[in-house]
Amino acid sequence: MARRNRTTPHPKRQAALRTGLTAESLAAALLMAKGFRILARRWKSSAGEIDIIARRRQLLIFVEVKARSRLDLAAESVSERQKRRIAAAAAAWLADNQDEAMRDIRFDAVLVAPAQMPRHIAAAFDFEG
Repeated sequence: MARRNRTTPHPKRQAALRTGLTAESLAAALLMAKGFRILARRWKSSAGEIDIIARRRQLLIFVEVKARSRLDLAAESVSERQKRRIAAAAAAWLADNQDEAMRDIRFDAVLVAPAQMPRHIAAAFDFEG
């Protein structure tokens, strides 16, 4: 049996990465069409990763992008653990990017499924810590 190079990701992992990047691009395009300016994509901290950080006027949103075979499956796929991770990463981003003009902060989701328009869910979840 041939051994795979440890630095080459498994083909399923490569496909998942491509799917995720495509979904994030669709989500960013949708948000820009709604008037948001994308501040960061795939922003990482020691607390976790945020798929998209965007701003429209005084509103800052932290967006989790979920791609599944159906939109309803995508909607159900944000776990409590992910919500905690996103909120912790958002706190880290806010600590590094203080801006008095930002008055509202929200956690949104963008759901992506094949052959369907992406769905933006404003205030998809709240997290109080």
